[in-house]
Amino acid sequence: MTVQFDINALALLLSTAAEAEIRPRFRALADGEVRTKTSAIDLVTEADEAAERFIKAGMEAVLPGALFVGEESVAAEPALLSKLAEADLAVVVDPIDGTFNFAAGVPLFGVMAAVVAGGETIAGVICDPMGDDFVLAEKGAGAWQTGGNRPAVRLKAAAPVPLADMTGMASTGFLPAEMRTRVMSNLAKVAFCSNYRCAAHEYRTFAAGHLHYLMYNKLMPWDHLAGTLISQEAGAFVARHDGTPYEPRHVEGGLLVAPDRDSWEMFRREILGG
Repeated sequence: MTVQFDINALALLLSTAAEAEIRPRFRALADGEVRTKTSAIDLVTEADEAAERFIKAGMEAVLPGALFVGEESVAAEPALLSKLAEADLAVVVDPIDGTFNFAAGVPLFGVMAAVVAGGETIAGVICDPMGDDFVLAEKGAGAWQTGGNRPAVRLKAAAPVPLADMTGMASTGFLPAEMRTRVMSNLAKVAFCSNYRCAAHEYRTFAAGHLHYLMYNKLMPWDHLAGTLISQEAGAFVARHDGTPYEPRHVEGGLLVAPDRDSWEMFRREILGG
């Protein structure tokens, strides 16, 4: 499916939403403006909801007629998520990725949007509200960092390295208990493992060539569609834990990202393997 739209207009909309609704509330949230959703570490703030409303209102000018699938919209209307797989055209938005950091006053959060056409991710944008720039990609056109009055820079994933030299990010909190114990033990085989609590910045860091792996288990489209496309356009290999391709309809099956397929297979065997 061919879709004509201006990815820079999408990036500008995210940036404008951040300027209007997110940055003014950073470290300025009043009592009652931070609430829990499913758990004490799954939060929503007034900034999340206001930014999503802002982006949704502006999206008709960027992608007329597109189904809007926002994280907070799905929280209010869970059935909306199931419509993504069948939509001819959709935009998937995370108004603040890294809400836990945002609510804690940690300046490590992002705004993400992905464009899905015919069940395939065709564009992705990750905005850094504090750094005032973007990483973005359109399918087949490479991954780029731009904004902040700086020239655009093409992104390239890191070169492959041996397992013992690999550095990266792993989210283990949503793994089944037995698997989590095994994986955390196996992660001693790599050089470095961390977690920003913010997929937006983890994908940005990976696509810029500073990491050798990303690992996730919980798959919600607003967390991963933009970042996986950007990573692939930077040259990376991306697949679910069983090796099958990751698609917008998937909400389970885990996800691994690595510089190439051989690195992916090695990480899968040595870290996830039983």
